[in-house]
Amino acid sequence: MKLLSGLVAVMLIVSASAENPSAEKTVSDLENQWAEAQKTGNADVVAPLLADTFSNTDADGETYGKSQLLSNLKGGKWEVNGISDVKVKVYGNAAVATGSWTGKGVDGDGTHMDRSERWTDTWVKTPRGNWQCVASQQTTSKK
Repeated sequence: MKLLSGLVAVMLIVSASAENPSAEKTVSDLENQWAEAQKTGNADVVAPLLADTFSNTDADGETYGKSQLLSNLKGGKWEVNGISDVKVKVYGNAAVATGSWTGKGVDGDGTHMDRSERWTDTWVKTPRGNWQCVASQQTTSKK
């Protein structure tokens, strides 16, 4: 009986940490939706993707919440603005997405940009079953 209980416990642990292709694709699709909306400055598309308690740490070390990030999206003029190398790992009702971003242009607050960054986003599946980003962090990378 102890052996059977041990095997069941191991199977549960393995299945809990196994890849979840459906959730990985969902979060990856949300990342791409966010990136496309960022190109056009469409904060209305991004707003429901972010938790009300969302926290961002940008490449300059500044931290701010959802409302400032959405405000920064509006009015940007981009020559280049895109993500790549998106990878998602799911941990039950949480997921970590990583990738690269390259931008050249002017963001919504008038800051001239010509840089590449690596980013990490933390997503949580809500009780309603949708995914929301709760935290994001960017680091400047070499071009």
